Amino acid sequence: MRGIALIWQFGEVILAIALAPLFSGWIAQCRAWMQNRSAPPLTQQYRMLRKLFNKDAALAEDASRLFRTTPYVLFGTMVLAAAIIPSVVTDLPFAHAADAIALIGLFATARVFQALAAMDIGTAFGTLGARREMMVGFLAEPAILMVFFNAFLLFGTTALTGLVDNYTTHPSVIDPSVVFAAIAFTMVLLAENARIPIDNPATHLELTMIHEAMVLEYSARHLALIEWASSLKLFNYACIGLALFLPWGIAIHGAHVGSVLIALFALLVKLAFCGAGLALIESVSAKLRIFRAPEFLAMAFLIAVLGLLVHLLLGANVNA
Repeated sequence: MRGIALIWQFGEVILAIALAPLFSGWIAQCRAWMQNRSAPPLTQQYRMLRKLFNKDAALAEDASRLFRTTPYVLFGTMVLAAAIIPSVVTDLPFAHAADAIALIGLFATARVFQALAAMDIGTAFGTLGARREMMVGFLAEPAILMVFFNAFLLFGTTALTGLVDNYTTHPSVIDPSVVFAAIAFTMVLLAENARIPIDNPATHLELTMIHEAMVLEYSARHLALIEWASSLKLFNYACIGLALFLPWGIAIHGAHVGSVLIALFALLVKLAFCGAGLALIESVSAKLRIFRAPEFLAMAFLIAVLGLLVHLLLGANVNA
């Protein structure tokens, strides 16, 4: 059984690495359709990565080892995060080494390395993007923690695999606080992944950029790893949301091959709807001024706290 669990573990990681660019391409395609534009092909992200890997890297003379190492750190942390998120099966040996709190730490580690690398060269735009990225992260982490605390109180565990295992049998699966937590999580997802209304991944206006401002000095394989890591981060956040709020279809411990295939099909369907939903939100929203970003994330935090209070009040009424 241990060997089968390892097969599921590595298979899920490979699946996440392979599907992440496709998920980003699907969102871009849906967004183009909704805006009545010519949609890029689904394989556009793969073509871009192949093109970048075939180029020669150009580095600034003042680039340190931190600048050169950061793309590999970003990609490695996102792969490690994918290893502990139950997207297809819950029988993940690596998931026992870290829970959802450690997952937030992985995302924070990637953010710090990227911000330091952006400031390493000493360009104005890199420093500007790093300061904005740290501000967004500083405000987003409390909101995502409140979302996780809500799930912890519902299911009594901090492990994402345990949450999924308990979801189908827990009587509080229709708890109203889950709705508030889902709204707050969606807002944090948009902010953490540089999506509209916080940032525009397609923009090239220097004064409005956050993520793109930090990677202006990268090229070739380094830029390819950063872009791949960004797609993988968005994929990971989507899988976290699916595990917390739509875990149906995920194969539990001891699942057979048939159950895993059904779980894989369910994941593809849920990702398709999730990508279309994100594209719809971006199509009907306008980018906020950077000074409005704290208000947006403060609202996400308050909604998550409201969900937590709703759960506590409902629990107190039931006990009474």
